[in-house]
Amino acid sequence: MTWAWPVLLVLGVALADPVSRWLAAACWTHRDPVGALLLWQAVGLAGGLALLGAGVTAALAPLGDGLWDAAGAVLDGRLAELDAWRWVVLAITVVIAARLLGVLAVVGVRTLRARRRHRGLLDVLATPWPAVPGALVLDHPVPVAYCLPGPKSRVVVSRGALTTLERTELSAVLAHEQAHLRERHDLVVLPFVAWGATVRGVPGLTAAQRAVAALIEMRADDVAAREVGDEALGRALQAVSGGAHGATHTVFTAATEQRLARVHDRPPPLPLAARVAVRLAALLLLAVPTALLL
Repeated sequence: MTWAWPVLLVLGVALADPVSRWLAAACWTHRDPVGALLLWQAVGLAGGLALLGAGVTAALAPLGDGLWDAAGAVLDGRLAELDAWRWVVLAITVVIAARLLGVLAVVGVRTLRARRRHRGLLDVLATPWPAVPGALVLDHPVPVAYCLPGPKSRVVVSRGALTTLERTELSAVLAHEQAHLRERHDLVVLPFVAWGATVRGVPGLTAAQRAVAALIEMRADDVAAREVGDEALGRALQAVSGGAHGATHTVFTAATEQRLARVHDRPPPLPLAARVAVRLAALLLLAVPTALLL
């Protein structure tokens, strides 16, 4: 354990900033949004595990060669063997972990409350869309479409969208929003919001939030494009851009210009070998800190 914590610390710091900034700037992610999102989840989980694990292993190093040995020593009442600086390291680690969990809980509770209020307003102001079960129509002239995730999820379109968009464009909008709901993209961005609020001022974490937000939009675009094609999707995206689209499932911008460029000049998908490599890299990222801790 004496050598594990420096490796974990270096790994955690690297994933939090330089690796995150590199991945956020990588163009290949637009060719495989699903794989890129899996890799981002692995980066977030592995980075958090490495940083918190570094603190725990550094503090408990005198008690054994791994967390299992250290846990056994703690149960045997050997905590008195730790000197003052190790207690300080352990306390700092516990505070960071508690803050992270606290921020995650606060963000989750606030989001649930906001959605509950939003659903209440929609129940009063919106009307059901007979053509699409579970969808609501908001009487507003601006073309707008968005989703409201949760147990009682909603897809909302404005009257302006119904009068402005053609049938295929409406199908694109619905497929896009339903993809967000079905794949729970609101939960995908939540850990990055928590990390960004816990450790402020780290460029890599800010870049990660923006990149993940753009990728979930691209993933939903891909689902819609499979149903109606890129041309209809592009027209629909232009019509509803600038509205409230995406605001209810992510706090980030929807990267409209980036998405439009991708739809109008779609890059080829990654080769199969590259897609497999991305997923294996995600598994490896999770395996490394886990192995070092055990």
